[in-house]
Amino acid sequence: MTFKFFDKLSQNFIELLDDNDDYNVIIIAKNEKSFTAHSNVLKCRSPYFRKELKNIIPNENNIKTITKPNISDKIFDIILKYIYGGIVDLENVETKFIFDLMVTANEFEIEELTKKLENHLIETESSWIKSHFSLVYRSIFIGNEFKDLEKFCNDIVAKYPSLIFDADDFTSLQESALVSLLKRDDLQLEEVIIWEYVIKWGIAQNSNLSVDFNKWTKENFITLKTTLQQCLPLIRYFHISNADFWSKWGIAQNSNLSVDFNKWTKENFITLKTTLQQCLPLIRYFHISNADFWSKVEPYKKIFDKQLWKDLIQHLIVPDHPVKSKILPPRSVLIQELPTRATESLSTIITYEHVAEISSWIDRKSSTYSLTNIPYDFQLILRGSINGFAPQTFWNTCHGHASTVVIIKVKGTDEILGGFNPLAWDNTFATDSWGKTNDSFIFSLKNGNIQNSILSRVKISDNAILNLGKNDQVYCGPYFGYNICMYSSSSNFTLDYGCFCSYNIDHYEKHIRTIKNNFSIVDYEVFKVIKKSS
Repeated sequence: MTFKFFDKLSQNFIELLDDNDDYNVIIIAKNEKSFTAHSNVLKCRSPYFRKELKNIIPNENNIKTITKPNISDKIFDIILKYIYGGIVDLENVETKFIFDLMVTANEFEIEELTKKLENHLIETESSWIKSHFSLVYRSIFIGNEFKDLEKFCNDIVAKYPSLIFDADDFTSLQESALVSLLKRDDLQLEEVIIWEYVIKWGIAQNSNLSVDFNKWTKENFITLKTTLQQCLPLIRYFHISNADFWSKWGIAQNSNLSVDFNKWTKENFITLKTTLQQCLPLIRYFHISNADFWSKVEPYKKIFDKQLWKDLIQHLIVPDHPVKSKILPPRSVLIQELPTRATESLSTIITYEHVAEISSWIDRKSSTYSLTNIPYDFQLILRGSINGFAPQTFWNTCHGHASTVVIIKVKGTDEILGGFNPLAWDNTFATDSWGKTNDSFIFSLKNGNIQNSILSRVKISDNAILNLGKNDQVYCGPYFGYNICMYSSSSNFTLDYGCFCSYNIDHYEKHIRTIKNNFSIVDYEVFKVIKKSS
């Protein structure tokens, strides 16, 4: 028989951590806060500290000092308490803090804690991962230790590759991340498009292969301006992604402004080949059409090994003849387990979990629908960043649409606010007119620093929805009572702080914001809620 007394052991070791008499290690964290510890405990619990302490020369008092200015005091305090007592208290902490703690635990090579936090994020914080996808995705490939998170994220990217490949910072993606995606048989992109992205990434890693704007002459810029003379007045400059898109288009129309392969030296091609040495073997060349091959692959023939190039040419001429090179299988087209909805594909604000939660509120369910059992499709009918942020656009676009959900991303916070209107929006009234319903509600969704969603159902049904009169539609968007209102004195919801949630008039049961100030928005979306056929 074996008796185990781990609780008391943990308590005693925590007490040892607080005992300053016998310490022989000082760790200085961020803001120069000092922690004392014992080398034998650190070395026993962390391979990192075993290696680090071995190389540090003690001072005259036989104390070794380690400096970790990149690690916050609060995170290191939790790391130390885990090392000594095996306890991690994560009550009332933000998900971002848990993520940072996981990264730090990995840095200290504490495998048990790292794996526990990794699994916790996947199992209970999937919505946060999706809403902070770029941060998570790039962090997990530093050291390449988070295999479960890597698989979780790559499963998403395989279905929705635009999350990474169309991102503005795609070319700064780590090589290990790109390679991990190229290995996927289910990456949902045409092979020739994958090829183009790989080339784009490879060129961007070498400044001597890219367009150098610092060397442009005045005539180069005049050429670009002339090319874009019809486009420049139409660009929405407050949304830089549009500007980036059109400027790249303009460069492509002028060969003297683009990468000129005819002027590349042998060394240029060798540089690109070396940069892409981990990626090139993963492209499924034999599954690129003849037309695409000649127009998009052939210009780079100098980066191919001779045998592979010979086999590719042979395959184009006599496709049934055997080749010596390995032919990778074509990438599979996924059969979606879940229909494409307003989640990762149509919405830039909400996740699939949010859709399930809102759907359960519509049906007054006491529990949230599972992801495979959502009874509604969310059909996008308006997005500010596409259709514009003028209030009149809302009324023109949403007029006549019933059963709609408005989703608002608040500027400067993690807040996602919104409301459900079962009635049809109506832009025909000469003066403001209230819509009466018992089934509308407003909400704040769990996201980032927002720990829990808030549901607030209509309290005064006569004042549930306000259809603004024609004169007011220039400045006012959707109004759910006076408890969530979109307003802009400049007729652009992103340019001023006119949107508000009234704290003086309660047409709905509860307040959905803890902040009383008016707010501006990053983007907003309106979805039509459609019952799925049985």
